[in-house]
Amino acid sequence: MTQHDSHSLPAHRPGASRQAPEAPDDPSPSRTTRPWTPALLYTLGFLTVYLLAICTPWGQRAENALFALGKQGGEEAWIYPLSGAAYGSTPLPPMELSAKPTLMAGLAVIVVLTLVRRCWRQGCAALGVVILTTGGKEAFKSTMPRPDLVGAPENLLDQGFPSGHTVIPAALTLAAVLVVSPRIRPYVATAGVLWLACIAAASATMGGHRPSEVLGATLLACACYGLATWLLPPAAVPGATRSARALPVITLTLALAVALVSGARNDTLTRSLVSAATAFICAALVWYAAVGRPAHTARRTRPALD
Repeated sequence: MTQHDSHSLPAHRPGASRQAPEAPDDPSPSRTTRPWTPALLYTLGFLTVYLLAICTPWGQRAENALFALGKQGGEEAWIYPLSGAAYGSTPLPPMELSAKPTLMAGLAVIVVLTLVRRCWRQGCAALGVVILTTGGKEAFKSTMPRPDLVGAPENLLDQGFPSGHTVIPAALTLAAVLVVSPRIRPYVATAGVLWLACIAAASATMGGHRPSEVLGATLLACACYGLATWLLPPAAVPGATRSARALPVITLTLALAVALVSGARNDTLTRSLVSAATAFICAALVWYAAVGRPAHTARRTRPALD
């Protein structure tokens, strides 16, 4: 062997044969990165809100006291002209009679996106999130009556837990992030979160629902979304996506501003702030479930070096 030939051979490095192969750059998280605990925690939160706000005398008194602040009805709310309650006004979806058309339109969009992108498993999971959330809302309202523990007026005895108007934007937003392109997923979540903040604040401030009912609807949607993503195969779970670092801050700041405007009333500051705070919590929960959960971050293994 000549000196020239010896230079053409690759140099042998100790431990090269024992070097672990590099893991493929797979954005889909493994089963260990998709724990079942988020779905369980959201479910426990849903039940906790129900037990504390609906099934205790002090919880009922606290929420019923909000209705005594200001005038009855939603005429004093800033968002009243867009609520559909005013004569001849067009309701902001899904307020008033636009609830069912909004739900049907959302389901149709999910089906179309599933067919176009051919993401069959994600599409089925998205439909399951919407159907399970809305169906669970109806089942819970019909089987779990609201007890009267404080002798409340008759107009406050209706069972509205969880809020049907809040369920729709929460469920459709979480379903949409399952079927859209990864590039636009954070921005779709942003739009849905702002929509949810508006509807949740409006529902609470106009007297249609209590804060617990709005919060319960959001927790129910997040629980169904957590269950759907856990049941999906690892390769079908939405992976980590790149977006602007400032997007979470921008989204939550805008959500707070939308909640404050949508929850504002002319006659009571306390009720306005409580409604806005509840709506902001709902927006943060959905954003965290759709974009910010650790389950959406893939683990990558570096090659072992000796």
